[in-house]
Amino acid sequence: MVGYHAGWWDAQGAPVAMEGKAVRPALTLACARSVCAGVAADSVLADSVLVAAVAVEMVHDFSLLHDDVIDGDDTRRHRATVWKVFGADQAILAGDVLLALAARQVSGASARVLADAVVELCVGQSADVAFADGDVVTVADCLAMAVGKTGALLGAACQLGALAAGADSGTALLYRTFGRETGLAFQLIDDLLGIWGDPAVTGKPAGADLASRKRSLPVVAALTSGTPAGSELAALYGAAGALDVSRAACLVEAAGGRDWAQTEAAQRTQNALHALTAARPLPSGAADLQVLTDLITRRDY
Repeated sequence: MVGYHAGWWDAQGAPVAMEGKAVRPALTLACARSVCAGVAADSVLADSVLVAAVAVEMVHDFSLLHDDVIDGDDTRRHRATVWKVFGADQAILAGDVLLALAARQVSGASARVLADAVVELCVGQSADVAFADGDVVTVADCLAMAVGKTGALLGAACQLGALAAGADSGTALLYRTFGRETGLAFQLIDDLLGIWGDPAVTGKPAGADLASRKRSLPVVAALTSGTPAGSELAALYGAAGALDVSRAACLVEAAGGRDWAQTEAAQRTQNALHALTAARPLPSGAADLQVLTDLITRRDY
């Protein structure tokens, strides 16, 4: 099941090549190179960095397996999700195993960093679930949820990479800030893709977030805008029956939700880069992190 989720093989175990982007472990490796240019040449350092990267990816996949069950998503990466193929119970257990294996990879201060990120991730996911039934969700509430759900693990990925390469705690915290702010920008872009993304790119149906009446960041910005379009969107979200996805997308845009999310994503990206500059990364690692930041924040939507 885990190999199927990772894109290594199909449901029958035949090899395929459908791996995900592996952004989080890439950030771990790049942050390590930003701290110590000789990471690859030092076998002890290289092993500790690799272990941290593996642990981060395991936690990420744990969260995706559970998230697909919670949201009832049928597809991920252009094919059926694990729970659709193997059942919800099996998908949850596979995620639990990944979380346990991740915890087994790290120790000491790194174990605390990873555990704290998992707790924050789960709190963010819990808030996301609660928002579906909440009467009032503010933009501040939604941003806090996104920091936990997405920013926490990206921040941990960067912090763990820096620590594994020998950074002091203060420098490692700057890398953490870089990752968290990048993660929030990532979530904002992801929410835009959830409304206006091309299914051929996202691997999910067009307007999937709207169809499920998800209170994503652009939607909440629109609902709290105080505009006529925001009021009409609230009425659509509160009505029984299938939601008119096309109309809802137009209302989110008319109420300013799309523009707000784009502007906020740009600001969070700038915050991330300021933290990175303050960490004084080595040039080669900084170049890698700039490429990864562009990959994360400049997706088409």
